[in-house]
Amino acid sequence: MDKKGTGKFVLGAAVGAGLGLLFAPKKGKELRKDLKLKMEDLLNKVKEIDPEELKDEFDKKVAEIKSELEDLDKEKVLKIAKKKCSQIKKKADDLVDLAVKKGTPILKNAAEEVRDKAVEVTKDVVKKLESIEIN
Repeated sequence: MDKKGTGKFVLGAAVGAGLGLLFAPKKGKELRKDLKLKMEDLLNKVKEIDPEELKDEFDKKVAEIKSELEDLDKEKVLKIAKKKCSQIKKKADDLVDLAVKKGTPILKNAAEEVRDKAVEVTKDVVKKLESIEIN
C-alpha cells in the first residue's frame, strides 16, 4: 500500500471512529475529548506501521486467499466431473443391459464398446483434472 493508500485508510478509520463517537450517548465536551484521544491514538498507530511490511502482508494474504479459491474451484469441478462420469457409466451399463435383454449380439458388442470407450474417456478427464496445477 503506498502513502496515498495509507492516508486514505487512516482518513477512513478516523472518520469512522469520529462518527462512532458522535453517535454515542455522551455530552459534546466528552465526545470531543474522546474523539481527540482516539485520533491521537490512531495517528500514533499509523506512525508505527511499516508501509513495506504492510504491503508484503497484504500481498501474502491475498495470494493465500486466491490460492484457496482456485483450489476450491478445482475441487468443485473435479467433484462434478466424477459425478458426471458415474452417470455416464451407469447409462452405458443400461445400454449394454438393454442390448443383452433384447438378445442382439451385434448391439451387445457395440454397446459394450461404447461403454468401454465412455469409461476410458471419463477416467482420462478425471485424471487430467486431478493433475491440473493451479499457480
